[in-house]
Formats: sequence, C-alpha cells, structure tokens
Amino acid sequence: MSGATSNLKSYEERIIRDRGICGGEPVFKGTRVTLPTVLASLAGGDSAGDILIDFPSLKAEDVQAAIAFAAASAEEDLPVPAVPYIR
Repeated sequence: MSGATSNLKSYEERIIRDRGICGGEPVFKGTRVTLPTVLASLAGGDSAGDILIDFPSLKAEDVQAAIAFAAASAEEDLPVPAVPYIR
C-alpha cells in the first residue's frame, strides 16, 4: 500500500487547475490536456501507450496520475452499491 501514498502525491503534483487554462478544467501540468479526456480514453479501452501517442505532450507519469486520481476519487466520493441478497 506504500505505492498508494506516492501515487496520491504524484497526481497532486501533476494535475492542476488554473482558470486561465482550459477554463479551469483539471489539466496535466505544462499541457492543455484535460484529466477528463485522459480518463475517458482509459475508460474507452485505450492503453497508456495509445494515450501517449495521441497526446505527445503527456508523460507516462501523467497517465498514472490520472489513474491514481480516479482511484482516490472513487474511494472518497462514490458509494459502492449493495449487491442484492439472492437465495
């Protein structure tokens, strides 16, 4: 679990919000690539390699930061629905 702490720090250092960049959407530092764009690509089945080809301004650490952000967000905000009890 020690990786979780370093991933948390990683995403906080790599993902920023600035009203002057993409209207304040979260972006990867030094780019105009938004976090939702990368998360949508991952959810759509793109590999990290695919994303890095599509967005050459990103680094592998940026994709990992997006995953870490999503994991942390899910852990904090999204309830897991209860599975109905079936006899």
